[in-house]
Amino acid sequence: MSKVLMKGNEAIAEAAIRAGCLNYFAYPITPQTEVAEYLSKRLSEVGGVFLQGESEVAVSYMIFGASACGERVFTTSSSPGVSLMSEGISYITAAECPAVFVNIMRGGPGLGGILPSQADYFQSTKGGGHGDYRLLCMAPASVQEAVEMVMQAFGLAEKYRNPVMILGDGLTGQMMEPVEFPDRLKIEPSNKDDWATNGMDTRNSTTRNLVKTLYLNPEELNAHNLKLKAKYDRMEQEELRFENYNMAGEYKGLIISYGTMSRVCRTAIDILKAEGLEIGMLRPQFLFPFPRTAIHEAAQKDSCQAVFSIEMSMGQMMEDVERSVCGQRPVHWYGKCGGEVPTPEEVMDAVRSIVK
Repeated sequence: MSKVLMKGNEAIAEAAIRAGCLNYFAYPITPQTEVAEYLSKRLSEVGGVFLQGESEVAVSYMIFGASACGERVFTTSSSPGVSLMSEGISYITAAECPAVFVNIMRGGPGLGGILPSQADYFQSTKGGGHGDYRLLCMAPASVQEAVEMVMQAFGLAEKYRNPVMILGDGLTGQMMEPVEFPDRLKIEPSNKDDWATNGMDTRNSTTRNLVKTLYLNPEELNAHNLKLKAKYDRMEQEELRFENYNMAGEYKGLIISYGTMSRVCRTAIDILKAEGLEIGMLRPQFLFPFPRTAIHEAAQKDSCQAVFSIEMSMGQMMEDVERSVCGQRPVHWYGKCGGEVPTPEEVMDAVRSIVK
C-alpha cells in the first residue's frame, strides 16, 4: 500500500474509519480540532455519525450510550477536555464498555497553552476520574504509529471491554508525515450479544442485557472491583509493549522516554554515540501497562551508571521509572513543560553532567 502525506490529526481520524468506527462524538479544542473538522465531512461519505456535543461532559456520556449499545465509538480531545470527560470515563470503565479516547496533550495546568506537552501522564495512567480503574494507555511516537495504535485500539477495547486512551501531544497532531493504513490492523468487531443493550430482537434473545455501574451492596461492589482488577492484571501480562534503542551492547546511561520526546532523545543518542559515549533508550509504547521489569533489567546492566527519565512534564513518569529501577541505579529527571520541547543538545548536556 502506498503512503500518503497527512497531518497527524487527520491521519488519526482516517485510521478510526479504517478500523470500522463510524461513530464520533466530540467538542472542539485545540490542538486536535482538525480531527472533528475532517470527520464532519468524511463520516457522511461512509454512512457514519458525527455529532458535536454541547460540552466534553456531554460527549463522554454520548460515548457511554453508544458503547453500551455495542457500537464502535471514539472521541478526541485535549487536556482540559479530557479532565471534563473523566467522570464519564470512570462510568464507562465501571460498566465494562469498550471505547477509544484520544488525548492530544497541551500545556497546563489550568488553561495552559496549545503547544505540545506530556503533562497528562498522571491523568491517563493513574485514572483521571474517581474510583479504582485503569485504562490501557498507548503512546505513539510518530504519525504512522498513531495510525497503527488507533487501528489496534478498538480491538483491544473490545477484548477487555474497557476504554483505551491514546496519548499524543500537540506535535503528534499537527505535524505532517507519510503514513499508510495497513489492512492487517483492521480488527473485526467482537460478539457483543452477551452484554450489549443492542435489542433482544437483534440477538434473537428473550433475556435483557443490563449495563450498570450502581452496586449498593458493599460485598457486590467489592467483588466487581476484584473482577476489574483481574482484568487489569491480565493487561499487564498480555499487553506490555516497548522499544529498545542502542541497547545491544554496553551503555553507560539508560534513557526512558516516550512519544515525541523519545524522538529528540534518539537524535541525542546518535550524536553522543558518534562522540564515543554509548547511551541506550527504552521507549514505552504503552504507558499502562508500564514496562517495569524490562526497565529494571536494563538498568542492572554492569556498564549502566545512571537512568534518566526525560519527558515533557515536571517528572510525572519519573515516579514509575524509580519504581521500576528499585534503587539499583540513580534516577535523574530532565524535561520541560508548557510547550517547550527540549533540544537534542539540552538532552546531551543533561546526560553528560551525570555520565562520564
